[in-house]
Amino acid sequence: MFEKLYDNGKIQLIMGLGFGIVFGFLLQKGGVTDYEVLMGQLLLNDFTVVKVMMSAVIVGMAGVEILRSMGYVKLHPKPGSAGSSLLGGLIFGSGFGLLGYCPGTMTGAIGEGRLDALAGGVSGVLAGAWLFALLYPRLQHSVLEIGEFGEMTFPVLFKKEPWMIVVPAAILLIGALAVIEMNGL
Repeated sequence: MFEKLYDNGKIQLIMGLGFGIVFGFLLQKGGVTDYEVLMGQLLLNDFTVVKVMMSAVIVGMAGVEILRSMGYVKLHPKPGSAGSSLLGGLIFGSGFGLLGYCPGTMTGAIGEGRLDALAGGVSGVLAGAWLFALLYPRLQHSVLEIGEFGEMTFPVLFKKEPWMIVVPAAILLIGALAVIEMNGL
């Protein structure tokens, strides 16, 4: 059944659109498309974003591992490096700090009709993508290759079965969520 999905690009696009709409809906319902909530997170006054994202990581991590262990998905980690992670983090953080939206929350806010996300977000994403594409030939064999670690995942790094990483990580995240809630954050 799933083999047919791998070979059908049109169905994959439709499924991607559907999952994107559901993701945006859930972001909106979680309150993380609200500029004030996002700014509250950056100012460490409102931990709604952390709680939503930690919950998403727990569900996503367990869900992907269930599907992988049942043979329904194959993971294809991309090679990485410290340089690319640092540069990407700086670009992402700068955009988030300047506009107050990350790409996911920005698209959710656009769906709500927020003009600041539409004007600032779309122009920022396009400008950032253009600038990165322009600089990529210079960065490709320099900054982006610093500290290469290949297709590293936590199970590979720690030489453990994936569930030996997923279960403790989920327990740790659930504990962190409990601490955040107990402290009224």
